[in-house]
Amino acid sequence: MARTLTDAVDAGGDDDADRKVVEQERAEIREFIKGLSSDDIKSGNWFTKLSAQAMNSYTAKVDAQYFQERYAGVPADAIVDQRIKMAARYAALEGGLSAGAYSAAVVATLGSLGGASPATVPAAVATLMVDVAFITRLQLRLAYDIAVLYRVPLDLSDPEDMWKLIRVAFTIKSGEAVQKSVVKAVPAVVRPLIKRFYSGTVLTATKGLPVVGKHLLQRNVIKIGIPLVGVPLAVVLNRYTTLLAGRHALAVFRNEARVIELAENLSKRSQHPQLMLWVAWLVIRANRKIADDEALLMRHLVRLVRDQHQVVDGELAHLVDIEPAEVWRRVDAEPGDLSDILDVADRVAAVDGDVNAAERDVIAELRDRCRRA
Repeated sequence: MARTLTDAVDAGGDDDADRKVVEQERAEIREFIKGLSSDDIKSGNWFTKLSAQAMNSYTAKVDAQYFQERYAGVPADAIVDQRIKMAARYAALEGGLSAGAYSAAVVATLGSLGGASPATVPAAVATLMVDVAFITRLQLRLAYDIAVLYRVPLDLSDPEDMWKLIRVAFTIKSGEAVQKSVVKAVPAVVRPLIKRFYSGTVLTATKGLPVVGKHLLQRNVIKIGIPLVGVPLAVVLNRYTTLLAGRHALAVFRNEARVIELAENLSKRSQHPQLMLWVAWLVIRANRKIADDEALLMRHLVRLVRDQHQVVDGELAHLVDIEPAEVWRRVDAEPGDLSDILDVADRVAAVDGDVNAAERDVIAELRDRCRRA
């Protein structure tokens, strides 16, 4: 059975074998591009079609069991690091193959696309689309791999989860963060190119897949915009944008895995699961703001308490403003050791970073009441 990009990380770096894999994947992408019309490319609808084609069969094969069978006992961090490096290597190889066919004519042809027949797609544009679609599919699957390895649940039949994967894979709604990380993530000589690549409009609101397709196509045109340096430019951009995309996915999904792990530990250790939810929510709402990590933690705590302790608190679910007095009444009504509740408060307060003054006040009051109990 032929080696694929999915399996490549297991086999090590054989240049000839790696090039064959890239050429095989490019051939698959080329067949996909043949089925597109000029209108698909102009409208960005190519991305809608590619997303379905790229992920439907892939997710059927690659899941938690797939990685468990190959890396039994290996920490996720070690596997993710190798998969990011291998993806960046394959992206660079593909850039070199595509760039050989690039010319200034590609840029000119992009503006003249017309018609709806696949036959009307100019060869120059097809060359660009093979490159863009290859990198798009590679980065989308890499982000998915990272989510699976960190056991972050994603249901790609759910539009919200699919959009979440797309947003992470292509640094949408987080372009500013990516630009700031560029300084440390890539060599100094490459930084101007990477900054230029990410300098366009950052998508922040739309979830329309064709809009994402137009965004990705426009962003990738930079690879052929400078005459005589097409090959090195394409190689460098493919490599480092894939590296950055992988590191961004690592940061996002590893952090989510951290929060989920915390929720699991708190629920498993809790002797007072229902009270734990009230105290956790009081700490989160202490300063009237809710950080993303706090919202994520609360969502998983509620789920785990329901699944592990069969506790569903309808009163808390319908609460608009939480009153400290109500929480203190519940704390005072519990006899015995409440150290588990105090531990919950400390950990919830720290989930999003430094503990603020309002959270410290709540924890101090809770500590006094737990001592009295």
